[in-house]
Amino acid sequence: MKKIIVISSSILLVAAIGIAISLTNNNSFGPEEWTQYRMKSDKNAVYDNGGKPLEMDTFQTTWQVRATPVVAGDRMFVGNHGTGDLHAFNIKTGEKIWQSQAPNWVHSEMVFSNDVVYVGFGNRFFQDGVRGTKESGVLALDAATGEKLWKYNTEGEVMPTPVIYNENIYVATGDRHLYKIDKESGNLTERTFLGAITSMSSPNLTEDVLYMGGSSDYTFTAFDLQEDAIKWQTDFPDVVAGLDDVPPAVSDGIVVTTAIEGSYDDPNHMMYAMDTNSGDIIWETSLGEGEMVSNNKSGAPIIHKGNIYVGSPITKTFYAYDLATGEKVWEFEDEIMKGPPVAKDGVVYFGNKNGVMHALDTTTGDLIKQIELDGALAPSGPIIMNDTLIVGSQDHQVYAVPLADFTGE
Repeated sequence: MKKIIVISSSILLVAAIGIAISLTNNNSFGPEEWTQYRMKSDKNAVYDNGGKPLEMDTFQTTWQVRATPVVAGDRMFVGNHGTGDLHAFNIKTGEKIWQSQAPNWVHSEMVFSNDVVYVGFGNRFFQDGVRGTKESGVLALDAATGEKLWKYNTEGEVMPTPVIYNENIYVATGDRHLYKIDKESGNLTERTFLGAITSMSSPNLTEDVLYMGGSSDYTFTAFDLQEDAIKWQTDFPDVVAGLDDVPPAVSDGIVVTTAIEGSYDDPNHMMYAMDTNSGDIIWETSLGEGEMVSNNKSGAPIIHKGNIYVGSPITKTFYAYDLATGEKVWEFEDEIMKGPPVAKDGVVYFGNKNGVMHALDTTTGDLIKQIELDGALAPSGPIIMNDTLIVGSQDHQVYAVPLADFTGE
């Protein structure tokens, strides 16, 4: 594999180059770093430092947004499906700071550390047994200016979000390998064969271990970062789709994911809980049967206060399950939903393919309110920053909605 140092690039600068926004300022809107998919291992992307919520607003990008927006300090970073355009906004003013471009689709989050953003790129098409055609890889950019610092090309797509761990970037790919790349130089440090294609299952970093799902054959992998070796792998011989698409959630020694069993004509949406140390299945349950959908076929879970919250595009139903027992707490019928939800202060929020954002009571599942946005809210889900719900849409926009608009508080 070849690492390319980029000396210059065509970058649209909307604000003056060289004006860095301090991310250690106590008045900053977001966290100081964002090092993995949805920021935390439970995937409930909530941050609150007492900052004032944003007023309802939209941030205009150039194409469909299928990646979760990343907020670090006063900046928001997000990439586009199709065009690979990359954007940085001032989250407080709505002004675009810069725009750049990746060589292929961007479904990866633009993870952030030490004023550098890292983003994966690639597409879902297959060629010679590898998922990803045209150019695939990882790009590092200066967070203040959008200047490209380095690019590393992989054989298969990097649609999952990279993980920043110590001095390296870890990347799961469509070529069945996990790449370890020096985050400063962009040089390859190590490449490990996983034996499975990682489509959209962004690795979950929990206590020095990465957890991710793969296909061909359907296998779930735990990778020990201190040993740089596979810790365990669990095979799922009955799975026919989805395991490689779902970013798993981890809490209390349990890793949760979903997948499709049965057949494409008669899909059964399953959820699994595994022991993080051994990979043994603690419990599994069926969310139900329904009609198969295109692209992302399996819902992405979060874990919050002992419950799992997940939507099923197969059953068109949103669920709460007990993490320890696998027992259903409640369900709420709706429409096709693919992205992960987010929960705060007794309310869980999720969006669907019709652009409707729902707020449900976490205890009862009762509908509190729904707000119609626009475009499909998939496959990324909402995040909450200082009581502001932020979500990307396939209508090319990122929406910011104060939680008070849902709760009235």
